Amino acid sequence: MLCFVVVAAGAVFIYMTAVFLVALLKKDNSIVDVAWGPGFILVALVTFFLRPGFEARHLLISVLVIVWGVRLATHVYLRNRGRGEDFRYAKWRKDWGRWVIPRSFLQVFMLQGVFLLIISFPIVLVNRSSESGLTPLDALGGLLWLTGFLFEAVGDYQLKVFKQKPESKGRIMTSGLWKYTRHPNYFGEAGLWWGIWLVALTVPGGWAAIISPLTISFLLLRVSGVTMLEKKYAGNEEFATYARRTSPFFPWFPKKPKKNS
Repeated sequence: MLCFVVVAAGAVFIYMTAVFLVALLKKDNSIVDVAWGPGFILVALVTFFLRPGFEARHLLISVLVIVWGVRLATHVYLRNRGRGEDFRYAKWRKDWGRWVIPRSFLQVFMLQGVFLLIISFPIVLVNRSSESGLTPLDALGGLLWLTGFLFEAVGDYQLKVFKQKPESKGRIMTSGLWKYTRHPNYFGEAGLWWGIWLVALTVPGGWAAIISPLTISFLLLRVSGVTMLEKKYAGNEEFATYARRTSPFFPWFPKKPKKNS
């Protein structure tokens, strides 16, 4: 097990350092968001090929991660293309002043590398195991992954189409999946990692991989996802009305507006 963890950690360190150097040249730290998905693909591939031969479960979890990582990286790249540095990273660049280079390396790229390793733990566990044969738990995990993947992909697509309409400028997306949750893409992201954890439960020590979905759920709900994004809409009356009737994370039917007495 230690060998797989060390190899994965080394690969992530080299990868994130390379991404940092590119960001340094471009003066755009937000490229780390594009690099997020491919980082998991890297972990999946290096651990997949680290052992001689493979079982169906190794192939299953690696394919799930590759499909998710490619879609996410493509989406983020196309969304950010030509827009310059994301507002979050631009603010940190301004706040950090002359310390922007070392702090970017440690607090953006290396920190994301650490989270990447933690969240990819079930991938490492599965790919280092010798358990053979798929089980109903693998199927359940795959189904949960598919549900999460569809929420994320469809939610992102619906928002992209909405933003392309001139009449949507300055407006809030409230239709499609966004009618049932204010963040279908974040819900989907968390859901698919819970599905990957279910697959990891089929191998020895798989229970410990629960740190993966717990971490990504915490990040999405309390750190870089829901909380940070909704701060942008503070004071926006349209969003406040939307938020009062729409579930913040888990999909549910919208609340009916209260009747005036």
